[in-house]
Amino acid sequence: MSANYMECPCDLCGATEAVEMPHCRLYNNDQPIHICRQCGFVYVKYRRSAEDIAKAWSDDLYGNEYTARIPAVVARQRYAADFTDIKIDLKNKSVLDIGAGEGQFLDILKEYGAAPFGVEPSSKNCEDMSGSGLDCFCGTIEQFMAAGRTERYDVATILWTLENCYSCTDMLKAAHDLLKPGGHVVVATGSRILVPFKKTMWDYLGPNPADTHCFRFSANTLQGLLAIAGFKTVAINRYHDTDYLCVIGQKQEGGEAIPWKGDHFVEVYSFFERWHRESAYYINQMR
Repeated sequence: MSANYMECPCDLCGATEAVEMPHCRLYNNDQPIHICRQCGFVYVKYRRSAEDIAKAWSDDLYGNEYTARIPAVVARQRYAADFTDIKIDLKNKSVLDIGAGEGQFLDILKEYGAAPFGVEPSSKNCEDMSGSGLDCFCGTIEQFMAAGRTERYDVATILWTLENCYSCTDMLKAAHDLLKPGGHVVVATGSRILVPFKKTMWDYLGPNPADTHCFRFSANTLQGLLAIAGFKTVAINRYHDTDYLCVIGQKQEGGEAIPWKGDHFVEVYSFFERWHRESAYYINQMR
């Protein structure tokens, strides 16, 4: 392991004992992914700094002409916007979008009558957003916090971004600090763990550096992360039968502990074992 990689404990419960996800090295260029033995959270144990991971996304992934302006991504962003609007009403709400990408979700939010602001580490994306009249901050959420911004927002959205940062707990705690009292955070991600299989493991994992996708959430562990960051879950979508897991949490004050439950690590391990076997039935047809 390179010297610039750090060994991290479980981001959800803080435990250090973990088992390696079965067969993961077969699918992602021999890189380990771990399952916490205490709470079942799936995470990359060895990762670089927040700045290095953000740079990898900006320079290597986006730098290779990745774009979110494709029908599948637009569809999932509109799904998240619709779900949020139905549950908490976006009209006249100030919205902080963490990991704004190319800014197309900010444009979608405007259609709902919201006032959006994006935080995005890619300088190219920020130049494009500014050129399109979208308000944004160029940097990571950690840099945004360090800049001493005083604005507070009604809603914070984190769409297919929480899994791609160095610390999911730091990002959620930053969202908590940046919200007005009673504000809401919206987290959307892929619904992949402890649900019916929706793709092969070849499509779930890949050769990119593992720490550019540090976390993989079940409904339980995502709600647990919200709880330890000070959010009470107030809405969750039908994640079992859609491609998306979308959870809305409301900011709680006073530091009172919010109950949460994780997953049993044996059940998570077994789930990936079954997914590996199931994937083998289809991969030859796809090649």
